[in-house]
Amino acid sequence: MNYILDSYAWIEYFIGSKKGEIVRNLILDEKNQFFTIDCCLAEIIGWTLVNNKDFEILFKIIRTSSVIIPGMEHDWIEAGKEKFEQRKTQHDFGLIDAMILTKQKKFMCKIISGDKHFKNIKNVVFLE
Repeated sequence: MNYILDSYAWIEYFIGSKKGEIVRNLILDEKNQFFTIDCCLAEIIGWTLVNNKDFEILFKIIRTSSVIIPGMEHDWIEAGKEKFEQRKTQHDFGLIDAMILTKQKKFMCKIISGDKHFKNIKNVVFLE
């Protein structure tokens, strides 16, 4: 199975929470392949700065456990459209979440997240 790990999932994994344990078990399953969208790196480094963590160590884990996928010009355009559509029902839906959904549709995979914005979206492994 192919998955996109969002920032929420990575952070839970890094802190070793019960939600992170779900992520860990999925990563340990060699049948699974993981992707991280490059814009999530900005959220993760922000978290490391606030929490006094070493981003380089965590970045190495991300790179060895997943393929980092760049957001291309056309992806950002589609993400803008996705954000517009999602905001019809979720007024605070963000652009990075929209990019994750855009890439999820492109790669036809599942998203792993505990972010409330993904709770009722199809093809999401929601961490509760």
